[in-house]
Amino acid sequence: RTNRLTHDNYYLSLLRHNKIHEITMKRISTVFLQAVIVLIGIVVLAVLIRFPLTEGRAANLDLLAIYSDPFILYGYAASITFFVALYKAFKLLGYIGQNKVFSSKSVGALKSIKYCAIALSILIVTAGLYIKVSHNKEDDPAGFLAICIVTTFASMVIATAAAIFEKILQNAIDMKSENDLTI
Repeated sequence: RTNRLTHDNYYLSLLRHNKIHEITMKRISTVFLQAVIVLIGIVVLAVLIRFPLTEGRAANLDLLAIYSDPFILYGYAASITFFVALYKAFKLLGYIGQNKVFSSKSVGALKSIKYCAIALSILIVTAGLYIKVSHNKEDDPAGFLAICIVTTFASMVIATAAAIFEKILQNAIDMKSENDLTI
């Protein structure tokens, strides 16, 4: 009888340890992904601040003229959608870390990410069209247009993935609420 209790206690202790280990690993992975999102935001912000200084037209301009250029200002305005999507992804990972993934807040975060990705795609296409139509005839916009195509494609892939995850998560929440009402 004592052996049996010792064995059962050992088994329960092992189960508790595995559960704690599982929760710890989940928390570490969500914190790591949140750190990656913050790092992406910092790198993009640094590029947004540094790039206008190295652009070809900025060679003979002062600092105020560089940062008051309409196209540079458009780039900053368009980047707002990117940073909002990053913030919502950060919040979504927070909900996952708190075991609140099956909540309306998670669905709302995915919906915001989807709309931000769609808006960013539209803004990138608009910038590409502007450069295509109004570029200096001596300049070759092919590189910029290629970047526009790639980033638009990436943004649309993110929008599609967010829409799919949003729908799956909403269906799971609906099923869970139906099951809660049944019991």
